[in-house]
Amino acid sequence: MAQDHDRCTDAIAPRRCPLPTQDPRYLSYHDCEWGRPVSDDRKLYEKVCLEGFQAGLSWSTILYRRPAFRLAFSDFDIDAVAAYDERDVSRLMKNPGIIRNRRKITASIHNARRAQALREEFGSLGVFFWSFEPPQDERPVAVTSEWLRENPVTTASTALAKALKTRDWRFVGPTGMYALMQALGMVNDHVQHCCVRDACEKARDRFDRPQL
Repeated sequence: MAQDHDRCTDAIAPRRCPLPTQDPRYLSYHDCEWGRPVSDDRKLYEKVCLEGFQAGLSWSTILYRRPAFRLAFSDFDIDAVAAYDERDVSRLMKNPGIIRNRRKITASIHNARRAQALREEFGSLGVFFWSFEPPQDERPVAVTSEWLRENPVTTASTALAKALKTRDWRFVGPTGMYALMQALGMVNDHVQHCCVRDACEKARDRFDRPQL
């Protein structure tokens, strides 16, 4: 997570991306986490799972439940979740702190097993996911609210979703995978005037992309 000095510090009227809420937890997520580059396998797997659970819901709903999700899913340890069985599914279906959707729960367990296979194939999830970082010529000249509304799916996110589906991953559509790419810093989609856009861009410049 970014340091406090990377947050929006203008106490009068910080200029942020358009946000659905001014809840302090959401603001902290926007300022310190969203768009910062991530390559850690556990965090990558967690984000795939949470994007799957978000389908049909708001990110606020997932963000506020994230601590409960982490507790319920063994902190998203890939090997631990891959070993879950029907007893664990029953346990999770009784957990009021998470989204109790059986298809999404079983997909997360299934995807942990797919993540194990992907890790064996590429060495790490980071190598695979970051190979879909879009080239500069696929990015807009300026990231605006209008551009984001008009581009919920991109060429890169479509390719990522297709590659995952080929490997039998579930709940990995191109829209969710673009949200994943935004969250993981594979693209910097903070709008041009956002007070943390430059910090995210500097973090991306310093970031060592995982490679085979």
